[in-house]
Amino acid sequence: MPVPPHPLTELLTPYLRALAKTSPAVARQFLGVAAEAEATPDDLADPIGDAAHSPLPGLVHRYPDRVLLLPTMACASHCRFCFRRDRVGARRMSDGQLDAALAYVSARPQIHEVILSGGDPLTLPQARLADLLARLDAIDSVETVRIHTRLAVHDPARAVRVAQALAPERRAALWIALHVNHADELTAEAKAAIRALHGAGAFLVSQTVLLAGVNDDAATLATLFRALVRQGVKPYYLHHPDRAAGTEHFRVPLARGRALVETLRGTLSGLAQPTYVLDIPGGHGKVWATDAYVTPAADGSWTARAIDGSRHPYPADADAVVAVPPTK
Repeated sequence: MPVPPHPLTELLTPYLRALAKTSPAVARQFLGVAAEAEATPDDLADPIGDAAHSPLPGLVHRYPDRVLLLPTMACASHCRFCFRRDRVGARRMSDGQLDAALAYVSARPQIHEVILSGGDPLTLPQARLADLLARLDAIDSVETVRIHTRLAVHDPARAVRVAQALAPERRAALWIALHVNHADELTAEAKAAIRALHGAGAFLVSQTVLLAGVNDDAATLATLFRALVRQGVKPYYLHHPDRAAGTEHFRVPLARGRALVETLRGTLSGLAQPTYVLDIPGGHGKVWATDAYVTPAADGSWTARAIDGSRHPYPADADAVVAVPPTK
């Protein structure tokens, strides 16, 4: 039986709502539509398998050398394709939960990187964010702290304020992964936020989700990736869309995604090329969406090979043709 789509409140900052009036690509990402109520047989309640690797509330330990910490599930705006749409809201980790998660990290010296995600970690109250970063910086085995955020896109003015308040001195390297899906999101205000994050001493990379009707053509992706590089942001990941219930209208055929990436290899500098990745459903991890890890099966489906060598099916209906608006 299909997983029923979880309703997601339509939430946009005034800045983003104004931008959506002039950009169809932005509007498609943030304005709710009736298609979100539709379910398909291969929808998943937990598309990337967070729960299978969660030893404590708010902590995911999927890979040996790094953990994912979810200090808040709040975002300044709600992306309609969100794969954690069943959890997104105002809830944040309690003091006790955060203490337990940091104790877990401190007790495991093999953990060298802590990734803050959610929700959007940069929406935390400034004092709480500063305290969390300071406590991570005090764990000697943590060499890198990475923050995943869309605040520079959702509310650039707020992102500037957050960047200006970040501690100027730190031991661990601070990396910030900006989630940007279309060049329309890189307004003058967003660029100012990016400059402020650079000014705070953070290294910047980007993540992009391949989305039908938003960026599923080579020219749109090339324009975005070149624009990011001009801002000193290295395109890091291009994510194949996850199979969250209610997001089928955003899905791009895997074969099409692979063809787009192949086109970009011949037209873009290596600086502007992200790695195209697939999160294998069930918690089996992220792999390159290339023949090295993902191969076609005889019945039209796919077989994905996880890092541990195990093989997992990926459904054929992910390659169904999905009708999308013509504007991007």
